[in-house]
Amino acid sequence: MSTEARPDRASVRLSPRTVALYSIGSLGTGGYATLPGLVLTYFLTDNLGVAALAAGLIVTSAKVWDVVIDPLIGAASDRQFARTGSRRGFMITGAATLPLFFALTFAVPPSWGPVAGAVCVLLAFLATATAFSLFQVPYVALPAELTGSYDERTRLLGWRVVVLTAAILLFGAGGPELRKAGPDQVVGYLLMGIAAGLVIGLGMYIASRTADAAATDPSPDAASAPLGFREQYASGFRALRRSRPFRALLGTFLLQALATGTMLAGAQYVATWVLRSEDAVTLVFLALVGPALLATPGWTVVARRLGKERAFAIASVLFTVAAATITVAVWAPGAWIYASVAVAGVAYAGLQSLPMAMLPDVISHDERTSGPGQAGTFTGIWTAGETVGFALGATAVSLTLAATGYVSTVAGVSSSQPEAAITGIVLSFSVLPAVLMLASLATLRGYRLRRADIDV
Repeated sequence: MSTEARPDRASVRLSPRTVALYSIGSLGTGGYATLPGLVLTYFLTDNLGVAALAAGLIVTSAKVWDVVIDPLIGAASDRQFARTGSRRGFMITGAATLPLFFALTFAVPPSWGPVAGAVCVLLAFLATATAFSLFQVPYVALPAELTGSYDERTRLLGWRVVVLTAAILLFGAGGPELRKAGPDQVVGYLLMGIAAGLVIGLGMYIASRTADAAATDPSPDAASAPLGFREQYASGFRALRRSRPFRALLGTFLLQALATGTMLAGAQYVATWVLRSEDAVTLVFLALVGPALLATPGWTVVARRLGKERAFAIASVLFTVAAATITVAVWAPGAWIYASVAVAGVAYAGLQSLPMAMLPDVISHDERTSGPGQAGTFTGIWTAGETVGFALGATAVSLTLAATGYVSTVAGVSSSQPEAAITGIVLSFSVLPAVLMLASLATLRGYRLRRADIDV
């Protein structure tokens, strides 16, 4: 067993190997979060001919399934950890099954028709979401068990976000390029699904080895989640009720996931109809991820000096301003949009690393008052909240498109869009995320944990 998981872990500096293995997991989480959010709605509306509103409902339905199962997986992960001393079993299962289901999501041909195609995509994406949750929920629980140090958690999650931003670049730019590798869009989407699924699964499998560093002696009699489904959900609600820092952080992260989810879902539409090039989505992602990749170490430094919560607030304000400036594209679209996206990218690095580094602090704080063994319960609720945010982001874009008269098409058929639809695309990429990010600052005010509350 690794000494990094012992009770005195607060003073332990994580080994480079542990940091590297854990960070590689973001190759999987970044790929799963990015590629479906970027192209799945567009795949449904512009390849299968599914109406924009229906496409949004399909993506949302799959995400609602995540919300249902994540708390159950979190509680089950806690029981597995108490029984075996490790959370690796669920992580391996998710890594092994996701590649197949991910590929099937993009394997539906237009010839099946919009209705059959929509149903098949929904079922495949539900299975993909289940596989991902089996990995993601215990994965997010690990930092609280790997180290108790306030700054070490920032370091660990900072490197994770470096890999995450690289994964966003890889999948956000490489996914659409793979889509063009086939002789037509049907084959292209299939190639993209197969290749991306394999890379995501590999990253998840490598990261599962980090669970060994957090492993401890089995404690069958230790506090763990109840067995009944009803009690498992009740356990999650009790965690929300008793932990004010968790409520504040979760509310903030949910709103911000909704904000970034709207930008992610709208990026392909901005590229196609505002920048007038379907391939411009690659440049949008380069503008977002390039600065984020460089800025993550800087946010780690800011957090060490000012505290995570202050650094988080600064990143939120910066993102709000950057998103709001893109509103000008309603009247004057052009390449200048990339500059605003780049500023948002600098902020995005902080929005990813800082709350994820604050979550283990919340879990540790709760352990002191309520006892250990519930990290999975917290991360199950957290992952469900994140899922809601990203799902509603895609739904918000779909509703905006439907309300402004967006015209859906099938692969190989060209069309034009009304001016109202173009305006809706811009607003869903600018004003909507800016307002949501501004609202998240209000919830962040309720987060009261500081360094002195953790390093005791």
